[in-house]
Amino acid sequence: MLVVGLTGGIATGKSTVSALLASHDIPIIDADLIARQVVEPGTRAHKQIVKAFGTGVLLTSSVSGSGTDLERDWCRPIDRKKLGSIIFNDEKQRKILNKIVHPVVTRAILWGVVKAWLRGEKMVVVDVPLLIEGGLWKWMGRVVVVYCSPELQLQRLMARDKSTRADASSRLYSQLSITAKVPYADIVIDNSGSPTELDGEVMSCVGKLERAVGWGWVVSWLLPPVGLSSAVWCLSWRTFKRRRM
Repeated sequence: MLVVGLTGGIATGKSTVSALLASHDIPIIDADLIARQVVEPGTRAHKQIVKAFGTGVLLTSSVSGSGTDLERDWCRPIDRKKLGSIIFNDEKQRKILNKIVHPVVTRAILWGVVKAWLRGEKMVVVDVPLLIEGGLWKWMGRVVVVYCSPELQLQRLMARDKSTRADASSRLYSQLSITAKVPYADIVIDNSGSPTELDGEVMSCVGKLERAVGWGWVVSWLLPPVGLSSAVWCLSWRTFKRRRM
């Protein structure tokens, strides 16, 4: 089974590309969705975030009645906007959050890949915004980067969030630039044009992935030792490639 890492930058259109790939019956593992699930009230990550950042990052309480303030806090969801305003402007705080969330998300992604393999899928796309930054790209058989120019990216972000150029720039600068991600890509999807042009880019990407899969996935699925050997070779190549970059 071919494991494909999909990434991009904020406002490059990665979510749109992910939906288009799903329309081709390619299973998607959405890291953003997983990241929301693993910090729901009652989870260990939720409690760690509250301890690290305080109750100010929680949504206004809708819980009333009996119970201590602390017990009610554990029932309040994370306010992603409040938390985002903290981490986007403070690298130290961002690292604290990543240390809490990334390991849990990574384990959930791995389990999703295993389930896709058990179902006999020939490929699965792992949609991860921080695929490069978190090092998960090394575990992927192919890396797909959704690209548009930094200026277009900035304009789209300003229009989407109705934010100032300064605020949008601050968010962009808090992440690895899109131009820095491109060298990690096996396939680049250029989302600088129209929706029709993007459809063509995605179709081309699907064709390349289908050719990369070939019929070898059947052998790997039927004979797990072959699949394991293939995976080890892929990871070794990724490690070698990373050292050269």
